[in-house]
Amino acid sequence: MVKVIGICGSPRKNGNTEILLREALEAAASEGAETELVRLAGRDINPCRACDSCKSKGECDIDDDLNEVIELAADADGIIIGSPVYFGSVTAQTKMFMDRTRPLRSNFRLSDKVGGAITVGGSRNGGQETACGDIHNFFLIHEAVVVGDAAPTAHYGGTGVGGAKGDSAEDATGIETSRNLGRKVASLAMKIHG
Repeated sequence: MVKVIGICGSPRKNGNTEILLREALEAAASEGAETELVRLAGRDINPCRACDSCKSKGECDIDDDLNEVIELAADADGIIIGSPVYFGSVTAQTKMFMDRTRPLRSNFRLSDKVGGAITVGGSRNGGQETACGDIHNFFLIHEAVVVGDAAPTAHYGGTGVGGAKGDSAEDATGIETSRNLGRKVASLAMKIHG
């Protein structure tokens, strides 16, 4: 069975990004994938220090909770990264995760994984496309396979709207695009890894 994980880069637990990420994972499970939600919120995480130990030793010298998340990503067949839009990009938590996966590049351990993005902005044109692009670029650098939601409403991935906690639960477009993304990640992961 293929495994699809959802990495929630929101600093808020049970917030709008997590709502849509859960929708995506539920849709992935309906396709037959094993799923797991991984929150970055509440974890002890630190930014890359550019010490280059990952290049010389193949592993990160920083001892924190991100190492576990990085290994979960390396072991998954599909990865959906969710982030609210902060100033036109992903959150600091999401970016720390992305930067700290540098040790995985030495052996391209994310190569051929199926990746997708879910982003939530304060309005329908709240920077979701740019933040999705940041996540897609992360996957492309790792030689992963990037998918969108395959719906006429958006092709970037899951794109939601929310300000107050819980707003995304009423966002039909965000729910639809996130569910479509989850199904697509799972079905393609099954074709590649199943």
